[in-house]
Amino acid sequence: MPEPVIIYDTTLRDGAQSEGVSFSPEDALEVLKRLDDFGVDFVEGGWPGASPKVDEFFKLTEGLELKHAQLTAFGSTGKPGIPAKDDPNLRSLAACPAEWCCIFGKSWDFQVKNALCIPLEDNLDLIRNSVRFLKDSGKRVMFDAEHFFDGYLSNRDYALSALKAAVEGGAEWLVLCETNGGGMMEDVACAVEDVLLTYDVPIGVHCHNDSDLAVANSLVAVERGARMVQGTINGIGERCGNANLCSIMADLALKMEYELNVKDMSRLTELSAFVSETANLAPTPGMPFVGEKAFAHKGGIHVSAIAKDPRTYEHIEPRLVGNKRRILISDMAGRASISEKLKDFGIAVDSDESRIIIDRIKSLEAEGYQFEGADASFELLVRRFKEDIECPFRVTGFRVFIDNVGDKLTSEASVKVMDSSGKEEHTAANGEGPVNALDNALRKALSKLFPITDHIRLTDYKVRVLDERSATAASVRVLIRSTDGKRSWTTVGVSQNVIEASLDALVDSIEYAIYKNREEGA
Repeated sequence: MPEPVIIYDTTLRDGAQSEGVSFSPEDALEVLKRLDDFGVDFVEGGWPGASPKVDEFFKLTEGLELKHAQLTAFGSTGKPGIPAKDDPNLRSLAACPAEWCCIFGKSWDFQVKNALCIPLEDNLDLIRNSVRFLKDSGKRVMFDAEHFFDGYLSNRDYALSALKAAVEGGAEWLVLCETNGGGMMEDVACAVEDVLLTYDVPIGVHCHNDSDLAVANSLVAVERGARMVQGTINGIGERCGNANLCSIMADLALKMEYELNVKDMSRLTELSAFVSETANLAPTPGMPFVGEKAFAHKGGIHVSAIAKDPRTYEHIEPRLVGNKRRILISDMAGRASISEKLKDFGIAVDSDESRIIIDRIKSLEAEGYQFEGADASFELLVRRFKEDIECPFRVTGFRVFIDNVGDKLTSEASVKVMDSSGKEEHTAANGEGPVNALDNALRKALSKLFPITDHIRLTDYKVRVLDERSATAASVRVLIRSTDGKRSWTTVGVSQNVIEASLDALVDSIEYAIYKNREEGA
């Protein structure tokens, strides 16, 4: 059996160079543990000495027993004119607790001449001496050949000589870097084959996504003999990002039948979501394999075919990567779409009921409603039609006040609500803006009647203007995402008044939570 393809994760270093991403030492430690638990082979922790946060992270890892992953420190070759033993960067690498070090050096003659501004031979000495110093310090060393593929096209002999210098220094891996992200698949394939014929050292690949080919270039490199892939979870990274390990691991294991040390690919979607949350990034819905839209079906013909055999419009079973199929409800929906969607809710409808529901959806979408992203509102609509539920409360009145006190605007809302027995509550609350004040007042009023509302909080709020030509008189659609700590759901409201649209979505959100709470017998 061939050796597994090695997965090297650089989310904590290269991924942290993505705009808006900054991992705290504690965040980085949790990501390391998750990646280790998932089965990733190497986790790059950052550049020792580059920032206090990275140094604190490495301190937190001292004594940590990882199940599988090898923690790796990152850095560069030494600076020109400084002996390796005196170079601060190399000394920091030698002193860090990680067994492995991955250092990068120039392999493109253009970069050596125009960025380092030193003779080509001096750069080879830097590579050789830097690797050797770390080896003599007890480290195991990988060499990242920066800009290798550009260098190979420009001056093949020099690019290969940079690799030779790393091998002479004692590097155990040669990693070919497609640093600018502009390389084409055939060029990557040819270069990898040439390197493997030249050196008897295992080869890795590190690709960037500036031409949207990072995953493709990584996969073709593996096909031609590379045995390590470097990348990040969700493809985060500088500029257009790094090679997306979520796609790469799924493709290698499920499509190309390569052996990986990752044994449970069904946890991939969970890992993707965890890293997005920890990095404080909104998940990318359309991401292959792990995105919310990856197995979403909207067209009636598609859904009808999916109901017969999912292979008609799905390249793999969603469960293999821990994702799930989603049937989207819109004015494009047919009876098959409605039936399949309602199966998720445990609701059965006959053909006449399906037709009525479809007509109602089309009527509401003509008004501006959209249910494909608001499952909770759609479920409530159907259950009301089926008379499975009755609204546990109704809003009998509300007011919103906005005052300018000094230089600050303040918002206050008052709400009257009545439950199905006729009991009424009337209360008021302040908020950061009129919608937040209304939300606070509504939940405060309902808290005595329905304690579940104390556990609900909004996690997202979106407003969409439906007819820009009507300017400030245009109708708006409000989508609200809520959670009770156990599940999340989305509701929708539409009105020419943004406050009313928000209230409709808020009422649906709370009604849905009350219904689910009762359904579970809590």
